Formats: sequence, structure tokens, C-alpha cells
Amino acid sequence: MHLPRFSLLLLPFLIIGTVQADEVQVAVAANFTAPIQAIAADFEKDTGHKLVAAYGATGQFYTQIKNGAPFEVFLAADDTTPARLESEGNTVKGSRFTYAIGTLALWSAKDGYVDDKGQVLKDNAYRHLSIANPKAAPYGLAATQVLDKLGLTSQVKSKIVEGQNITQAYQFASTGNAELGFVALSQVYKDGKLSSGSAWIVPAELHDPIKQDAVILDKGRDNPAAMALVDYLKGPKAAAIIQAYGYQR
Repeated sequence: MHLPRFSLLLLPFLIIGTVQADEVQVAVAANFTAPIQAIAADFEKDTGHKLVAAYGATGQFYTQIKNGAPFEVFLAADDTTPARLESEGNTVKGSRFTYAIGTLALWSAKDGYVDDKGQVLKDNAYRHLSIANPKAAPYGLAATQVLDKLGLTSQVKSKIVEGQNITQAYQFASTGNAELGFVALSQVYKDGKLSSGSAWIVPAELHDPIKQDAVILDKGRDNPAAMALVDYLKGPKAAAIIQAYGYQR
């Protein structure tokens, strides 16, 4: 039996059509907004899968995940929250890994306002200092650890403006509602330099390491796009983008 010629011509298109592109729902720590948007474009181009991201504080995502939110992959701002979800049976075991190590910065939207030693913090001539909620956002916790180490907690207590997450802490500083803000370096840094304002890159020894872990959640267990994303985050293209925003690997 011979297939008609037009049927033979259609065969390659039918085979190509069987390649299934999937969508993956990802909970992304707010500090990683810019990098994941850049990664998502390459991920879709290279794999055909689509990344759909929601951004917020790691602590809030934990609550949402426990309450049944439809996230399939979690990119946290710490390593303890994914580990906790893993111990509670909410993840695909063996999928957790550190995708980035974050850097904290003291930043002002004003050029020249922040010196490279952070002396402006000790000079106490500002009215407001923004930080993220330390109970929900690891960058906020790191900020409080820095203030403790420098002996400034009592001095700045009345000046702190607290954002729900690191994005809101950045917004307070970027709009001038706070002259200074503890932000993720990735929010103000790209391609090896500050994108705006002035900043003190906080020495890593002044706070606990901000190890950011990713994990496949139970809802992503059978989604090929979830595994593809985790693999992609470990690859060279994603690594280059992550490092361009001031993270370590």
C-alpha cells in the first residue's frame, strides 16, 4: 500500500506537531525578578516551554504553597524554606539545589549619597531606612543582622520603613520615601556595575549567607517543563545571567 504523495509531504509536520511544549508555574523570590525575566526569554526560546512567574516574599510563598497554591517550582530567597517544604513532603525529593547566593547592598537613589564603606549608615543624618520584612524576606533578615553587627539597631529603630518584600523595600528607596534602603544588589546592578544611584556592597561576613535554593514542588512532579527549568537553571546560559546581576554561584 502506497501513501498518496500529499500524505508523505505532511508526515514531517505531523511528527513535529507531536513535540509538546508545556507551561510551568513558578514562585520566584522578589529579589530574583529581573534575572528570571531574562532567563525566561532564553528558556522559552531554547526549550519551547513557557515560564509563568509570580513574585513575592519567600515566607508568604511558603504559606501559599502549604495552602495549595498551584506553583510547580519554587525559587526561594533562602535555603531553609525549600528544605522545610522538602521535610514536610511537599517537594520532589532530590530536586533541591542552590541556584544563586545573594548579595545585600545599602543603596540610595541619589548619586554619591552612599560611600563605599557604608559610613553614611553610621553618620545617622538620614530620616528613613527601608528594609524588607525580616520575618518573611531573607534579605530583610540579613539587613537586621548587619545592623546588629554594627551596633546600630537601637540607633536606627525609629527610622526603619519596612516593606512586605524586597521589591517594596527597593521602591521606598527608589522613590525617595527613604533616603537609604537595604536591597538585593541584583535590583540595582547589571553587567558588573550599578544601574543607578550609589551603593555600599555589604561584606558577606556581616550577615548569614543568603543561599537561594530552588526546588520542584509536588504539583510539578509530572510536568516536563518543571524538570526542564531546573536543568536550565544549572546550565551556562542561566549562570551567565545570574552572575551579571551580582549573584554568586
